[in-house]
Amino acid sequence: MDYNTQREKLIMPEYGRHIQKMVEQIKKIEDKEKRNEQIRAVVQVMSTLNPHLKDYPDIKHKLWDHVFAIADYDLDVDSPYPMPSRDEVNSRPEMIEVNKTPIKATCYGRNIESMIDLIASREDGEEKNELIKMLALYMRQQYLIWNKDNVSDKTIFNDMEMLSGGKLKVPDGIELGSISGDFSRPGMLSRPQNRRKNKNRKRK
Repeated sequence: MDYNTQREKLIMPEYGRHIQKMVEQIKKIEDKEKRNEQIRAVVQVMSTLNPHLKDYPDIKHKLWDHVFAIADYDLDVDSPYPMPSRDEVNSRPEMIEVNKTPIKATCYGRNIESMIDLIASREDGEEKNELIKMLALYMRQQYLIWNKDNVSDKTIFNDMEMLSGGKLKVPDGIELGSISGDFSRPGMLSRPQNRRKNKNRKRK
């Protein structure tokens, strides 16, 4: 019996063993023009076998990179794109540093703190006041998700100034107005919904 585990390892399994065998055969062709002709045909077959790749940008470039990878980067053909190096493909992406600064208020999150700092750095004026109001409205929504009690505008403004370290002062005269809607926590059902769910279970 001929088992897959006993065969040569597939470099890119999504294209199958037949593509890999064709590429290996093309590498042995001595006539370069013939190699160019055959490899273009293989790239076309690879595109047909994976129609979902058509949605990717630069699909042709990607297919040629894949065929070079299948050839183990040992293929002398005239490609419309430069052959990628093994080190370039196998290199690890740069590590993204994690911001370890403690979040001052978990109900708002780090993104709101960053937005507050950005707004605080802007020059005073109508545009800045409008940004302050928009952010305060969003902060109030976030507050009500995690704290069911009503919250006053003054509380939100005080939190905003506290999170800015005193760099942002909310101008007088800004009012957030009334608010309505369901501010249940993500993934949580409100109490009336829980009651209806329990009743349905009892009926079943």
